[in-house]
Amino acid sequence: MASTLLTDTFRHKGLRKKLIDLLRTKGITDENVLNAMNTIPRHYFFDSSFLEFAYEDKAFPIGSGQTISQPYTVAFQSELLQVEKGMRVLEVGTGSGYQASVLAEMGARVFTIERQKLLYDNLKSLNPPLSYRIRLFYGDGYAGLPAFAPFDRILITAAAPFIPIALVAQLKIGGRLVAPVGKNDIQIMTLVTKLSETEIKTETFGTFRFVPMLTDKAQDL
Repeated sequence: MASTLLTDTFRHKGLRKKLIDLLRTKGITDENVLNAMNTIPRHYFFDSSFLEFAYEDKAFPIGSGQTISQPYTVAFQSELLQVEKGMRVLEVGTGSGYQASVLAEMGARVFTIERQKLLYDNLKSLNPPLSYRIRLFYGDGYAGLPAFAPFDRILITAAAPFIPIALVAQLKIGGRLVAPVGKNDIQIMTLVTKLSETEIKTETFGTFRFVPMLTDKAQDL
């Protein structure tokens, strides 16, 4: 995350409002998502050299081969999750910390895992620009956080070749897991709803592009 010395000017707020208006035209209707994204200064998560790109509806490199997701993608995934205040949400792939902050602003209790050591160290060593209670972990996203399960919602923010069994096991019955799934350059946004300990429902919601999730010895569904 960027330095707390950054300020949120009237210009930034105006650019953010234009971005939110654009997201509405693209079909985002969840007011909780839109309000959260209108509240959070996205430029806090950028290097000061690239602030002019913060409110474009585009992904942007953040180092270690990773990106801060396109705002529309953040909004789309957040809307699919249907987060309610007080829910326990596991995020796989912290990246810049922006998506975790959106979920926290929506009222979630966020647990987030980052596999890239450099990004993790940056997140740990810099003061968070926003005062959210987000629990950050370094580790294998495919394994999740069994010690803190079960979760109401799980969000994967990198391209997953499959939905890991371990993550579904950590989802509450009635819980929702959202992930971009695919082994190629294009992924299918996938929603998994856990109906019981032995039954899930899978729905798909169009194509997206994500950086790949690092694989370990994980089992798929």
